[in-house]
Amino acid sequence: MQTPGFHPRAALTALALSLATCAAAAQGWPAKPITLVVPFPPGGSSDVLARALTTPLSQSLGQPVIVESKPGAGATLGADYVAKAKPDGYTLLMGAVHHTIATSVYKKLPYDFEKSFVPVTTVALVPNVLVINAKSPATDVKSLVALAKASPGKLSYGSNGNGTVQHLIGTQFSSQTGIDILHVPYKGSAPLTTDLLGGQVDMSFDTLPPVVQHIKGGKLRALAVTTARRSSTLPDVPTLAEAGLKDFDQGTWFGILAPAGTPKEVVAKLNAEMVRIIQSPDFRKRMEEAGAEPVGNTPAEMAAQIRDDTAKYAKLVKDAKVAID
Repeated sequence: MQTPGFHPRAALTALALSLATCAAAAQGWPAKPITLVVPFPPGGSSDVLARALTTPLSQSLGQPVIVESKPGAGATLGADYVAKAKPDGYTLLMGAVHHTIATSVYKKLPYDFEKSFVPVTTVALVPNVLVINAKSPATDVKSLVALAKASPGKLSYGSNGNGTVQHLIGTQFSSQTGIDILHVPYKGSAPLTTDLLGGQVDMSFDTLPPVVQHIKGGKLRALAVTTARRSSTLPDVPTLAEAGLKDFDQGTWFGILAPAGTPKEVVAKLNAEMVRIIQSPDFRKRMEEAGAEPVGNTPAEMAAQIRDDTAKYAKLVKDAKVAID
């Protein structure tokens, strides 16, 4: 029985017009500036990667691509802003592994990371590094652990916020070494690095880009990288596994996402332009200097990465008993 007032032909015509409008809009995209939201303060890895990408992207698209910082709540505030933005390709998110962790850490998120966004491409993988102030008496992981055991609860480590990968690395490190260290959450790498240099916090497990120049300059001391392999940027720095911590392999990825519902043609164009830039010699050189490994994959590959990490970190979050209201 046909619902009163319902006309199949009219409905099909409306659908066809809607699809045609979307296709036309996609063909004319971009017709105005694009905003890339970075959910951390300026100066951190996400900001460094965003600016390295947006300069050539602006040139190739013929429109400005503006980096806008919206930090807070472990990168979830910026993500929520983009999730609620119009899905027209003009508002994008610099997402990170932190967002897959937040799914399990936060009891109530105003968005669903897997459903509220469409992946574009992973920009880069960045090793995390256990770093301390150069004035610390600790010279390696073993002596740092001994120092922490001598003064339980006195040493502190900073992170980019509650529920970020640095936070979980700290809980895993503390658990495996049997030490009691205080977690100090920050809004991002820049304020954390400032306090680490000033001695307000004793250590961090941050990504390489914000700290690599301070390490090379002798102000900070790198004790170990948290990934399974050593970093080509710091080849003399051992892994935590080499330092005696079993099955330790934690790193950070950063990638571009758009609000769910963004036209497929726009996502495809963004992916093609970004992958071309990411795989270029100039971008690769900039990433090597920053201690990052460029990726540039397909939306489907990034989506699989998000699914895998969401499941992986759900277990780590449960084991660490980390929860935020």
